[in-house]
Amino acid sequence: MADTNITRLAGQRETGDRARLHFERSLQVCPPWVQRMGLEAELSGHSGCVNCLEWNEQGNLLASGSDDLNAIIWQPLVHKQLCLLRTGHQGNIFSVKFLPSSGDRIVATAAADCKVHVHDINTKEVTQMFTCHTGRVKRLATAPNVPYMFWSASEDGTIRQFDLRMSSRDAMILVDLTQYCGTSVEVKCIAINPRRPEIMAAGANDPYIRMYDTRAVTAHRTKHAERRRGGFHGSSEAELNLPAGCAQYYVAGHLPMKQSDYQRRFRTLVSTYVTFSPDGNELLVNLGGEQVYLFDVVRPRKPHRFQLGDYMPATLQPHDNGVVSKAHHSAAHAAASTSNGVTNGIAAKLHHTNGFSLLEGKQQPRASLKPAGNLPPRAEALKLRANEVFCRQQFSLAIALYNQAIQLAPNSGILYGNRAAAYMKRGWDGDIYSALRDCHTALSIDPNHIKAHFRLARCLHELQWTKESLDCLNQFRGRFPEHAHSQACDMLDKDIKASLFSKSDHDEDKSTKSDTSPNRRRQGDAMSEAEKTLRETALDYEMRFCGHCNTTTDIKEANFFGNNGQYIVAGSDDGSFFMWEKKTTNIVRVLRGDDSIVNCLQPHPSHCLLATSGIDPVVRLWSPRPEDGSNEERLVEEMESAALANQKRMNADPLEVMLLNMGYRITGISEGSDDETGDGPAQCRPS
Repeated sequence: MADTNITRLAGQRETGDRARLHFERSLQVCPPWVQRMGLEAELSGHSGCVNCLEWNEQGNLLASGSDDLNAIIWQPLVHKQLCLLRTGHQGNIFSVKFLPSSGDRIVATAAADCKVHVHDINTKEVTQMFTCHTGRVKRLATAPNVPYMFWSASEDGTIRQFDLRMSSRDAMILVDLTQYCGTSVEVKCIAINPRRPEIMAAGANDPYIRMYDTRAVTAHRTKHAERRRGGFHGSSEAELNLPAGCAQYYVAGHLPMKQSDYQRRFRTLVSTYVTFSPDGNELLVNLGGEQVYLFDVVRPRKPHRFQLGDYMPATLQPHDNGVVSKAHHSAAHAAASTSNGVTNGIAAKLHHTNGFSLLEGKQQPRASLKPAGNLPPRAEALKLRANEVFCRQQFSLAIALYNQAIQLAPNSGILYGNRAAAYMKRGWDGDIYSALRDCHTALSIDPNHIKAHFRLARCLHELQWTKESLDCLNQFRGRFPEHAHSQACDMLDKDIKASLFSKSDHDEDKSTKSDTSPNRRRQGDAMSEAEKTLRETALDYEMRFCGHCNTTTDIKEANFFGNNGQYIVAGSDDGSFFMWEKKTTNIVRVLRGDDSIVNCLQPHPSHCLLATSGIDPVVRLWSPRPEDGSNEERLVEEMESAALANQKRMNADPLEVMLLNMGYRITGISEGSDDETGDGPAQCRPS
């Protein structure tokens, strides 16, 4: 089928039915080429870590910035250096961008010296210098077809807008997050939607991704540095310049609860990179300390725990053991009916003021999932194989097989229920919440899925949503009385009630301390009410990609690869970079990209070519290698083992991480036992 499509596209090109660029991008990345990706060339010229890469729009030039304070413009297709720019920076260069409509003559750089410089490639001179930031400038962003302008993200907590037509050495502040979060906030990354340049996304040193409609924001100048030195701790609501409705937050649904747990384990959740898909409908985030997440900005999901009445048949009579009344059930059923049976429900239409809306005219409803009959033969074969490897405790492989089966049969509750069991047994970061989402999907397809209902109660308990877990378990007992007093039910009931008792003591102790701790008061005062509201209404992720490790650097990227973004790529602390198939989230290729850490991955705009960099002072180019029978020396064949090692690395203590980065092998790092993540041998066995 793939060969036929290629032949047809080639014929259309030759007969003039398809433009050359469109033809090239239609065939830019395909599975056979991905499976042959290997090292094409190494570009040498830097003497320090290479922290940033950027292709020009045509793909014939590549810019790189380094700790050596230089930027290099390459002719990558012939593996040559075009020119070296001595940037004049006095700190590590973190970002480099070709400016649109400059004929690839103008590039901008941002660095740890808090400055932004604009360079003319032809003269190799700095034409403009901006010194308005007071913190390290981590990212620059440009918008297609928006000449003269670009944006910056800085650790001083601001996003600034630059206009080269203005002579001022200062730049306008577009967003000042210190007004919302206090002085400890740092903006780490930004991106502009390629189809809607008025939409901007930003990530900071927290797990929340912020999306803004910049048409509603008034750029301004403030005495930002003076305010920070004076110990500013928030603004009055009247001073905030983001009108209601111009901002929307996103976060993986389990992270607001888990953030404090990570902090106790010295893990910082920070957005190291954010980018939009080629069509502008999806947002990809590399979250330091966690996984890579993809958010659907057109059909967003609301996070969902459990509400009394979820998945209750209308004919069910109330019981005395905690099951909801008919009136309560009717209201819950009416609310649930608007979700079209989707795992986490549908986000309510975003309210807006002054005519602005992030999703105006764009939001699409999700199709309802109707119960499947018999699985297609291929899906049935994948399910049986997944069940087999599950029983051998190869949970990652089982998840990958269930992922493939779900692509063939997306309306099978059994497949979602089985994948939930595999997630619970594996127990990687975010797996329990993924299992909870799968349980919701399974129950929306088949409300009588007994195992999914029980697993949902256990997931809620594992995620410390204790009240919801008790409500869910009580509803389970009311709906399935024959299982109400099973050993598994009684054990879970005992665990939940113990957690409720412990949580009650903890909350009482916490409230007592909060009245006497000045640090707690200051921390609370630093966050505005507007910020609290935006966080409370944050939307959930669509997909999650696991296997890499991102705990050591805060410039680690993740990108779409392919004309339609059909693959996801990200670097890792183990010196490898991972490639995932987007539709299944399965790892398809792992390559050794650096002796230490891979930070940057930038796909060519029209060819199956990938540029990477990291701690090594070189830029590496990757492309499909010839089918001559030779082996790719940098291929990591044991992809599952590499992913498992990275999961252990992310959960190691700081000393162990330091030893791992030095090349030592650390054994005995616990992942959590089967008993901690499962629901017992009988209940967690796949169907």
